[in-house]
Amino acid sequence: MRAEPREDRPFDRERPDLDDLDRRLLALVQEEFPLTERPFLALGEILGVGEDEAVSRTKRLSDLGIIRRIGPILDMRKLGCSGVLVALPVSEGRMEEVAEVVNGYQEISHNYLRPNDIDYNMWFTISASEARIDEILSEIKEKTGLDQLVLPTKRIFKIGVRFEIPE
Repeated sequence: MRAEPREDRPFDRERPDLDDLDRRLLALVQEEFPLTERPFLALGEILGVGEDEAVSRTKRLSDLGIIRRIGPILDMRKLGCSGVLVALPVSEGRMEEVAEVVNGYQEISHNYLRPNDIDYNMWFTISASEARIDEILSEIKEKTGLDQLVLPTKRIFKIGVRFEIPE
């Protein structure tokens, strides 16, 4: 499943009203999502609510764009894959076109726009076999004509991020 920008999500609008149960649910989803046949039943039991309430709150938080996805974080190195951070120098007028090319690869997990006052302003990560990484980089170069700054992963210092939920 690919995450796509959605204009209908209130990313830049006022902060949604979250109660204590929403905050506790967000903490659980980040840190200990139950790997059971009925994970929302298990979440509900931890939170002291029913399965339907756990599902409806999770859906609401997803619809608001607060929860972007629920899924595993895999150690790609243990699967025989590598990772690279790549940057492209993209002009303002080509931003959407180049983003569409980059986002077309399932092996690309993040794509960020950095300030325009730096030469390389579109940054993304690729996780795949070294041969597949080379293939993707070659295809992106062919489709965009842009130079690439390629920074292979040498050592991972931090793998997970846990966000504090503001009150």
